[in-house]
Amino acid sequence: MAFFERGDLKIHYEVRGEGSAVLLLAPGGMRSAAPLWERAPFDPREVLAGEFQVIAMDQRNAGESSGPVSEDDGWHTYAADQLALLDHLGIERCHVLGMCIGGPFCLELMRRAPERILSGVLLQPIGYDDNRDIFFELFDGWAESLPQQPSRSVAEAFRENMFGGTFTFNLEPEQVTEIKTPMLILRGDDPYHPAATSDAIAARAPHAELIRTWKEEPERSEAVARVRAFLAEHS
Repeated sequence: MAFFERGDLKIHYEVRGEGSAVLLLAPGGMRSAAPLWERAPFDPREVLAGEFQVIAMDQRNAGESSGPVSEDDGWHTYAADQLALLDHLGIERCHVLGMCIGGPFCLELMRRAPERILSGVLLQPIGYDDNRDIFFELFDGWAESLPQQPSRSVAEAFRENMFGGTFTFNLEPEQVTEIKTPMLILRGDDPYHPAATSDAIAARAPHAELIRTWKEEPERSEAVARVRAFLAEHS
């Protein structure tokens, strides 16, 4: 793996394979980091690298990445980091594939830089479903684990920016309706990744396809094959 540095920001990333680029946005909430793909039903670094150039990254202050924390931080901060990494690698256009918090990360990039995103694959995206307390709890645990803990006021403002919203926390339903990027959504099924969120994204995005069952065999192999084909179709 390698590091990309910009000011006080340090992003840990790895690149595997060749072909159309796929930026991976890992699960794990605020601890979103490439090694967490090993716990997923399938590891896209392994199943895609034979056909695509796969870029996995640790988000700021997760894994081996680090960066400053401020009360103004939010989804836009992460999108800026992700786009800066693509710039650093000289990648003009790419696919995005995100799991858990990676789902909203993908949506944020599609909204902010649609000209750069070829397609998006969302694996059990997080979303609001009378569950804000569990995300606030996860955020607080992450903030307390930082080497330099932010003040309470900064942490609470940042937490509100990340998880104070509704629907996908960063986007409202009408904003998803405006996204024209092709999407493939693999449905969630638990309090962190509500099925209702996956269903609503698929229903509202104008070019979306939903896979309802995908975590166990034989559906898992079928879903992986569809992910490969979907990315190839939009490369």
